[in-house]
Amino acid sequence: MTDLNDKVALITGASRGFGKALGEEIGAAGAQVIAVARNAGGLEELDNAVRSRGGLPVVLVPLDICDDPGLSRLGAAIHERWGRVDLWAHTAVQTPMLAPAEHIEAEELDQAVATNLRAAQRLIRVVDPLLRAAPAGRVLMTHDPTPPNTFNSAYLATKSAQRTITGAWARGLQQTTSVQVIHATLPPMPTALRARFHPGEDTSTLTPAVSVAKRVIERMAERSDAVGAHTIDLRE
Repeated sequence: MTDLNDKVALITGASRGFGKALGEEIGAAGAQVIAVARNAGGLEELDNAVRSRGGLPVVLVPLDICDDPGLSRLGAAIHERWGRVDLWAHTAVQTPMLAPAEHIEAEELDQAVATNLRAAQRLIRVVDPLLRAAPAGRVLMTHDPTPPNTFNSAYLATKSAQRTITGAWARGLQQTTSVQVIHATLPPMPTALRARFHPGEDTSTLTPAVSVAKRVIERMAERSDAVGAHTIDLRE
């Protein structure tokens, strides 16, 4: 995606952290951003940031991605207005309480499965035909290579399952379409997700989310002619 002007970009998890930074950079580069998140205030902040940099008004969608009927309505509305999605960046994630495997609360586990796995598959179902309708659809998924420890098994298990299902989807797309799926490994950023796992960390040593967003866009542009499933590692 070397030119983002007039592109339609769907960002799920766009109200804070990396998703918000990515939405701002893509919007400022000329894309029509459709921003999805539960936090309406964060979405409004994103819209203000994009407009202040000369971008198009962001389409704000305050929606829980675990809301199946809501996702169906979102897909129908995008199809009716634009007919396609050129880029889908999925950055929404649920981080359950840190606990040993034997002490994970059922509610915490269910929420992680619902958000990190089930909702990802439901979104694939909705966005797949919109990506296929684009000249060269692109998907960006975040990959977390953190080694498992005593306390993060619920989070990593559901993120691993998400990678499995999106990887299988990408292989199918490679056989029939020009859609490209990128799994990106990101450097540590001062986000709420990072703080959940590293409380009290000196955030001055971390990479700002906006810098990571710019690098992701650059790396995606370098692979603009590729199809199928790919990985990029921005920790390098």
